[in-house]
Amino acid sequence: MNTVNRLFDVPYYAMDTYNLEDLFVTKQNNKWIKTSNSEFIEKAVAVSKALIHLGIQPNDKIALISTNNRTEWNIMDTAVLQIGAQTVPIYPTISEDEFEYIFNHSEVTYCFLSDQMLFDKITSIKNKIPLIKDIYTFDTIKGAKNLSELIELGKSLQNEEELEKRKSAVKTEDLATIIYTSGTTGKPKGVMLSHKNIISNFLGCQDRVPLKIGKDRAMSFLPCCHVYERMLLYLYQYNGIAIYFAESIDKIAANIVEIKPNVMCVVPRLLEKVYDAIIAKGTALSGLKKKIFFWAVGVGEKYEPYHRNGWWYNQKLKMAQKLVLSKWKEGLGGNLDLIVSGSAPLQQRLGKIFSAAGMLVMEGYGLTETSPVISVNSMANHGFKYGTVGKPLSNLEVKIAADGEILVKGDSIMLGYYKDEEKTGEVLKDGFFYTEDIGELDKDGFLKITDRKKEMFKTSGGKYITPQSIENKMKESRFIEQIMVVGEGEKMPAAFIQPDFNFLKEWAKRKNIAIGTTNEEIVTNEKVIERYKKVLDSINPSFGHWEQIKKFELTPDVWGVDNGLLTPTLKLKRKIIKEKYKDLYAKMFQK
Repeated sequence: MNTVNRLFDVPYYAMDTYNLEDLFVTKQNNKWIKTSNSEFIEKAVAVSKALIHLGIQPNDKIALISTNNRTEWNIMDTAVLQIGAQTVPIYPTISEDEFEYIFNHSEVTYCFLSDQMLFDKITSIKNKIPLIKDIYTFDTIKGAKNLSELIELGKSLQNEEELEKRKSAVKTEDLATIIYTSGTTGKPKGVMLSHKNIISNFLGCQDRVPLKIGKDRAMSFLPCCHVYERMLLYLYQYNGIAIYFAESIDKIAANIVEIKPNVMCVVPRLLEKVYDAIIAKGTALSGLKKKIFFWAVGVGEKYEPYHRNGWWYNQKLKMAQKLVLSKWKEGLGGNLDLIVSGSAPLQQRLGKIFSAAGMLVMEGYGLTETSPVISVNSMANHGFKYGTVGKPLSNLEVKIAADGEILVKGDSIMLGYYKDEEKTGEVLKDGFFYTEDIGELDKDGFLKITDRKKEMFKTSGGKYITPQSIENKMKESRFIEQIMVVGEGEKMPAAFIQPDFNFLKEWAKRKNIAIGTTNEEIVTNEKVIERYKKVLDSINPSFGHWEQIKKFELTPDVWGVDNGLLTPTLKLKRKIIKEKYKDLYAKMFQK
């Protein structure tokens, strides 16, 4: 079955096997523009020929940056890889300093980007990037060279023989891409992934993801530059799945209704937001309708796979689905059967209730350095268990070190960190990759993640605190948008909390309480603080007494990617958050 050895083999395999009319679909000027397999390859070949004409050599580094996922990004990916050069995909939301660092560290010679905003940003630092020769754009921008020019140039060139030589020279073990980690601390590291790394990973996922080969439709919105989404894009192509790109994160809800996808991958934060929006509608109901709604939610939150809850539960679930839960799926296009969740821990109740509503949520685990999937839940072969991230892929070896760290060996493990042998040596030892995550393998072979090794800390009393498990439980409250547990070396843990300001205002309106109008006024309001104390008091008993959050401070800012408090995959930038709120930290610990 496997006839792909290099990543650029994937679209050729897909054309020979499926030849979809809608391989990639991007919305432009309010119209969905389809690109077929044959058109995709035709354009990728034309660009490759033009890149050779420009003088781009094997092992040159080409930057790809796009504000939103789109077909052109994927054309460039294939075009660059099949001439033996490497792509450097970059998040569009990082700072100019980070752009400058990545461009210079990776020695980028050409940059392809999507729009005016990014063009202005990169142009403004171009004089600080000595090796860059030119910038091309996907959108038509005044004064900028456009990708379409290269496509037309390539079509007129007669250098097919050189392209075939370049393609033949690329080996499966060769470096394909350098992906810079989003950097929760310090400078980003350039993760070197080979063709073999990523191919082995999507092939390892083949028996886990229940796709309807040649028939399903996927919606893609997580950044293509993130290895999680990128690996899935190859997996989709390999299985003949049509890929529709969401316009933006703000338009996901509308796009889902238009596209009616069968599958999509998400980060937990998206599911949290969808869930909160649905619960808000249920809260607005009254009388019997409200009672039925929350009864159905309660049934859904007890869902277990393989009919483990028994006959009576199944009857209640059928009724809950008929009265309430089926409408959740209808609101998300009606065809969404499969949601793959990764990048951060998923609240169990969310996985259960979406699955109960007919949208199976498969939680997986991995890192950029592992291309990325290490393990994933799958309904096949009884490989699904809530509270775990599933069983490791069959082509990987996973073991737990004496201190609880998860170690992984296999073909999907990175080549190393670019230009950093020291850091590479710290994480690659005796053929195993040291993940810096703490976990355990249960008796059935399921992997459970307990925390990040680097994020765990000790109190002054010598007790270990695992922040993620506490934070995830606390975020089950609708009052809490984000939370970060702190207190290393202190007597007890404490927390910064970013309220869900919209829900908080609704609560105040319902209770007829004046809490102020600005975020600054709201977070210092005594009644608000008292309400958050009740929230923590209700959840604290879930933890050991040494883990309980007794002190907290509400923050007025909405933590986001744009203000640098979250990574592009919505993880907490702990070091930056702690520094930003150092005065609140001092207040909590009376420093």
